[in-house]
Amino acid sequence: MGPGIVQRPPIPGSEQWVWPEGTHRVLRQVFSRRLIGSPRELDLALKNLRPVGEFDAVEDGVELLLRHRKGRVVIAGDFDADGATGAALLRLCLQDFGFESVDVFIPDRFELGYGLTPAAVERIGRGSPSLILTVDNGITSITGTAAARDCGIDVLITDHHLPGPELPCANAIVNPNLDGSSFGGKSLAGVGVAFYLMAALGRRLDAAGHAARYLDLVAIGTMADMVKLDRSNRILIDHGLARIRAGRCRPGVRALCQVAKVPYAAVTASHLAYQIAPRLNAAGRLDDMRVGVRCLVSESGDEALALAETLNELNLERRAIGARMDAEALEHLNAEILVDSQAAPPVVCLFQENWHEGLVGLVASRIKERFHRPAFAFAPNDSGTLKGSGRSVRGFHLRDALVDVDAANPGLIGRFGGHAMAAGLTLRRDGFADFRTAMESLGTERLGPEHFAERIFTDGELRTGELSLEVATLLRDAGPWGQGFPEPLFEGTFRLIRQRVVGDAHLKMTLAAEGDASRLDAIAFNRQSGEWKPGDRLRLAYRLDVNEYYVTPSLQLIVEHVRPTGS
Repeated sequence: MGPGIVQRPPIPGSEQWVWPEGTHRVLRQVFSRRLIGSPRELDLALKNLRPVGEFDAVEDGVELLLRHRKGRVVIAGDFDADGATGAALLRLCLQDFGFESVDVFIPDRFELGYGLTPAAVERIGRGSPSLILTVDNGITSITGTAAARDCGIDVLITDHHLPGPELPCANAIVNPNLDGSSFGGKSLAGVGVAFYLMAALGRRLDAAGHAARYLDLVAIGTMADMVKLDRSNRILIDHGLARIRAGRCRPGVRALCQVAKVPYAAVTASHLAYQIAPRLNAAGRLDDMRVGVRCLVSESGDEALALAETLNELNLERRAIGARMDAEALEHLNAEILVDSQAAPPVVCLFQENWHEGLVGLVASRIKERFHRPAFAFAPNDSGTLKGSGRSVRGFHLRDALVDVDAANPGLIGRFGGHAMAAGLTLRRDGFADFRTAMESLGTERLGPEHFAERIFTDGELRTGELSLEVATLLRDAGPWGQGFPEPLFEGTFRLIRQRVVGDAHLKMTLAAEGDASRLDAIAFNRQSGEWKPGDRLRLAYRLDVNEYYVTPSLQLIVEHVRPTGS
């Protein structure tokens, strides 16, 4: 059974909203179905950003930083794009603000693992720092923080992840998600938290507004981390995009756009999420994220381009390894699950000896998307355990599930953490079969057909004449779109004129809207020809896209779902 297409309902009371004069009907249709309180929230002027003064926790962070202005500060980052952009922003700002010694430490995920571990502190401590400043990590680093304090090193934690039952013994913690925090920016990414800290420090040092020079980095990290795009995050992204388009961005950002073949003058939030961020993430997944940070902080265009080319090569390698792992995962499912039992289990758990531990999260994500079930993927690591990553569907809280499996099977799970939709863990080397049995049993208890039914939410139908380049451009420019503020998706019935497979994987179509003789270009990515033929009527869920491939931009429909309705 295919996915169900459901229209997003308008926000109650939105029919009474007063729209700015000249607001296009399609924009009213779309925005009235987004989680906003009124059209005023669509004003993304920087003055509408949540004030730095409301984030009271940053003041303790500023005081601690000022005490170490003459000391040696080591920024302890994370090995993803959010952590890399946050580390780069902190280093650039602290150097601009006159801090005498600032270094960046990114742990090797394969050797030291995630966060401020005791092993990471031992490595950092060799350089005799006076302060460790974390970004995008640290809120669960209980033992590592204690190890640093025992060595006489002060610790300032900046993070956005949810805290556990115990807080680390840091000198100061800047995290909008601490219990009791009244700051409304709960959805900030790690780089967003770092930005607020630097904005507060700049204000104290009579350099207010200086941190805004690095909003290009904030935009990339925020889009990469798939956090909810509330108004503050959309403001940060919008102004970061404006800096990139105007060429007022880091040389490394221009270089990443160049190797991704994205004209920086026309970059969109989608480009940041799906073209730029993966090239940064590839370094952390396969090699060393220090390459990504060096690219972002470089002042030399030539050096930045060379580093961006290295990141691009790593991304190509990542894609090749990921494609092999995806194919092996599907082969396993087809052979052992779908054929034997005619149905996937409630929770899919996969393990292969030859898989790469840095890419198991991508495999879990793709399996979850394909079968619309929670999925875990595991690979062996050098420490003699299995490294796993999980992705979930609504209604099945992954971290809670891991807590229950861990309680019922002492010693099976090593470290674990995460939230409702994503989690990471380690297992003892011989524990995969036991984990799969326990997780499938839990899934049988808690999941039913309603959880496995994929639903595609649309913004309704467009009227005759609205399938146009003008409307596609309006929608593109009305973003940024992303998590919690989804890109507009429409539905409608079209007649198929012709179709062909391009690039060995994508279905290119020519369509005609009902009651309209004009022809429309459309493409369905990663989709071969289906059980339809020219002349058939198709019910589509689609996005309007500005196709920049040719010299003259044109309208293109990006098809997300196809369902034949007859001739």
